[in-house]
Amino acid sequence: MATHFQRVSLISGVGFIRCRAWQVALLGCLLLGLAVGLACNFPSPRRSPFDPTVTVQQTLAFLVFPTGSAQPTFTIPLFPTDLPIAWPSPSPEMFASPLPPPQPTATPYPFWGLQTATAGPRQPYSGRTPDPEATLPPITYWTQPGDTSPALAARFGVSPEQISAAQPLPADGLLPPGLPLVIPNVLGELPYPSALLPDSAVVYSPAAAGFRVETFAAQAGGYLSTYVEEVDAGEWESGPEIVQRVALETSVNPQLLLTFLEYRSHWVLGQPADPAQVDYPIGFYVPEYLGLYKELSLVAKQLNIGYYGWRQGTLVELEFPDHTHIRLSPGLNAGSVALQALTSKFYRQEAWLDALFGPQGLLALYNELFGDPWQSAASVEPLFPTGLAQPTLELPFAPGQLWSLTAGPHTAWTTGTPRGALDFAPITGEPPCAISTAWATASAPGLVVRSGRGVVALDLDGDGLEQTGWVLIYMHLAEDERIAFGDWVDVDAPLGHPSCEGGTTTGTHVHLARKYNGEWLAADGPLPLVLSGWVAHAGERPFDGFLEKDGQIVTARPDGSHGSTIVR
Repeated sequence: MATHFQRVSLISGVGFIRCRAWQVALLGCLLLGLAVGLACNFPSPRRSPFDPTVTVQQTLAFLVFPTGSAQPTFTIPLFPTDLPIAWPSPSPEMFASPLPPPQPTATPYPFWGLQTATAGPRQPYSGRTPDPEATLPPITYWTQPGDTSPALAARFGVSPEQISAAQPLPADGLLPPGLPLVIPNVLGELPYPSALLPDSAVVYSPAAAGFRVETFAAQAGGYLSTYVEEVDAGEWESGPEIVQRVALETSVNPQLLLTFLEYRSHWVLGQPADPAQVDYPIGFYVPEYLGLYKELSLVAKQLNIGYYGWRQGTLVELEFPDHTHIRLSPGLNAGSVALQALTSKFYRQEAWLDALFGPQGLLALYNELFGDPWQSAASVEPLFPTGLAQPTLELPFAPGQLWSLTAGPHTAWTTGTPRGALDFAPITGEPPCAISTAWATASAPGLVVRSGRGVVALDLDGDGLEQTGWVLIYMHLAEDERIAFGDWVDVDAPLGHPSCEGGTTTGTHVHLARKYNGEWLAADGPLPLVLSGWVAHAGERPFDGFLEKDGQIVTARPDGSHGSTIVR
């Protein structure tokens, strides 16, 4: 069945708008005019409406799908072609002392981070490799949880073969935390090496498992506690419900979302000072992203872009609204980079520093609201314990049935999350987007901790918390006959019928992704996705790829054509 490209590409529940060149240019001119008209209204370092110079950049970034990465729409195959605790309210005792300016310190974890191997002067970062005659002393780096050799090589600007260790390093797997590595210093001394937030303060991790947004917002007594919004047609949600929903959907820590919301618009502890902050409480000012839910979703996307880009080594520098760049210090942790990346979208470099480290900056506000994040992290990190391995998982359908692999590794949830999901469609001959008579089944035993809006979250450790341990996320399961919240299921138990519900898609299928301790996992990464012995491999582009088992190959094809059929 032929595939085709559309101006609106509908991909696993996420719609991307692809504009023509003249439309982008016209939009840019209109927004540039608005930015010039507001050029004197620059934000103060804390709780400012927005920096208008970033409006054009942000709008285009979210409206234009990246060049060359368009994907065919999904089509269902019609026939086989081959065989709980309450959180304290803000109080004077929770106020932290003003933070000092950033200093070149290592990550606050013991034995993790960056050190120089030998004494000697270090050159400032110049954007290029130092001349051979100016060779700098090598760096000793202690591995952090989640590190891999390819990602470290990208961050330090070297090849994996140039990284030395006292023991052989896995080519693609997770490196053990605290392992000393000697790495050539080809970048010189980079700015802003100070750690900002632990990883557990950015992802929706065990550190926030007992946090209750509704309780906190009510005690804070700000605008958020009284706000309501029609998020979906006919479905109204309160401000705290929206924060919790974004946190669960994107797996971003709700405490960080609340901190950034308060910093940008006073919504949590007070009232928005500008009427525009009611519709745009964060200040992205993208017309299609109006209201708290969509603006917070953009915050989560930017945090995930920074977090997982650093994890994978694909993000190594920041660009500010004035188009200046800095190289990220390679010893930072993913959580710190996520916050740096988010704030770099709003502030020029000098204001950005103050927004992060100033006495009225984000870190001071976070400590004011929630206490020291490093202290909380000490009880739950590392998020990836040494020797972590995926439990046995089965394909999400019954043995003997014919299904198609319609999408290889692609975004686990939405923009910014790693390529952690696979799509499977039942081969039943039913019309596209019909609720299938087939069942998606549990890949492992577990407790259903979320069931709604087309999503089922299956908690494999059974503690009832989506923020801890292994969790499977199934998307596009129809409401009719879907498994209920709180049910315990065994492997192969029916969870729901594949459909087009729970997002925008053009064909009936089930989307399967994984999290561990709140962190999304790449399907073709250091913890590869393995289903019934089939190992996922990513293609050059998202949605491409294949499954491999004992020399057999099943190739992802959006139309379910020859080579994509798989049977348990």
